[in-house]
Amino acid sequence: MSAINSSQSSKPAKTSGKSAKSIAILAVVLIAFSALAVLQGATKVKLGLDLRGGTSVTLTPRATEGSKVTTEAIDQAVSIIRQRVNSLGVAESEVAAQGSGTNKQIVISVPGQTGEKIIQLVGQTAELRFRQVLVAGSPNAASLSTDTTSATLPAGVTQDLSSKYGALDCTKSKNLQGGSTESPDVAVISCDRTGTQKFILAPAQVLGSMISTASAAIDQQGAAGWYVTVSFNGEGTSKFGALTTSVTGLASPQNQVAIVLDGLVVSAPRINEAINGGSAQITGSFGQEEASNLANVLKYGALPLAFDQGEVLQVSPTLGADQLHAGLLAGLLGFLLVFLYSLIYYKGLGIVTVASLLIASAIAYLSFLLLGEWIGFTLTLAGIAGAIVAVGITADSFVVYFERLRDEVREGRSLRSAVETGWVKARRTIIVADTVSMIASVLLYFFAVGGVRGFAFTLGLTTLIDLLVVFVFTHPLVALLARTPFFANGNKLSGFSAKSLGMPNRSDDSTKLKG
Repeated sequence: MSAINSSQSSKPAKTSGKSAKSIAILAVVLIAFSALAVLQGATKVKLGLDLRGGTSVTLTPRATEGSKVTTEAIDQAVSIIRQRVNSLGVAESEVAAQGSGTNKQIVISVPGQTGEKIIQLVGQTAELRFRQVLVAGSPNAASLSTDTTSATLPAGVTQDLSSKYGALDCTKSKNLQGGSTESPDVAVISCDRTGTQKFILAPAQVLGSMISTASAAIDQQGAAGWYVTVSFNGEGTSKFGALTTSVTGLASPQNQVAIVLDGLVVSAPRINEAINGGSAQITGSFGQEEASNLANVLKYGALPLAFDQGEVLQVSPTLGADQLHAGLLAGLLGFLLVFLYSLIYYKGLGIVTVASLLIASAIAYLSFLLLGEWIGFTLTLAGIAGAIVAVGITADSFVVYFERLRDEVREGRSLRSAVETGWVKARRTIIVADTVSMIASVLLYFFAVGGVRGFAFTLGLTTLIDLLVVFVFTHPLVALLARTPFFANGNKLSGFSAKSLGMPNRSDDSTKLKG
């Protein structure tokens, strides 16, 4: 008999130690992630456009005559538009394609800028241009004389161009943003994309719209490495032939032709002979990725797409702040209502609900901070709505467990025993319910657009947090509380008294711990 008693007493002790260890590990993890957030400077949650104020523009691509809307063309448009938006010099601008297949839209979100400025900047199709190089020099040359040996200005270079050349510093990042929309009919000053050279370029003679195709290839003999081939249409063949003929035999750098996209020089190859066959080959120490990128620039520089302007949403910082305050107030009210309901209905057991929700909130907040640094996550008003809905889902898990626990006690089990048997029966229901929420979140995230995706992401994240908290905090905490006389003896404020359990004919002494 004593052996049986010893076994019975050692099992709760073992369970108690496991529960305490689980809570301790969770506390260490929370402290570690809090320290990580501070070290990475993630002290504030990044807010979406609808909460911090700014402008959002939606563009819908459509095919021009003789062309189709393709996923590749849309992705390239996103890259070009992003370069233009960055030239505004504002932080945390976002350019992204939303939707699937050829039904994608391009959404541009810029905080603190007027919609008109954004529309003017991104509403034009990027133009690729081929220009003869008149002058090529160091990125921060103070004057033309440091880069030419002639006492007179090179052919095609005016005094005004010379002055602008000396004033341009290509070592500064602000001059490497691109976005130039200068006329192809005038000479221009330009930097290369890496900021290692600057140029004076003649008026454009060949435009990107005259390219029919471009592709990256590798020299099978291994001598030239990766290179890019381009083919021109009829007009392009004629004009490119005339351009290369005119520069062949000239002294460097006038024998170079610059490939310019959005005001920046992508490449400036030397022309060794006239190219009249309608195709050309660009070589020059390319890696595979660099050659592929250059081919895409040549192929999609002048995008065969037009854009229909869709919704232009302007959110003032004041309105964004009001929305944030309203969302936080709604969340706080939801928390308070759950707290009050738990304390009134479950009495002392409601403390577990309060503690679990606070832990879940802390984990969610740290997740928002760290994900903002790691993947650029921003919290939107829809995201706040997802978090508020998650409060109900988390509370649901507690209700399922608590009611199963109380049922076990009503059936005559001791509280210690009911904690484990009730958990085994309740956890399956909790997992199934949270799995349904996760499936809904995943489907919404991948098949929806705009703010709905923010709602889905936050709902899915907080649902995972609910599972974590219930398994490593709620259940272990209940197991520890069940060992205290306040709960085990069925105190009238514990939530396990005969009145609380709906068993007025049962003596509260029946729930007391046996020796």
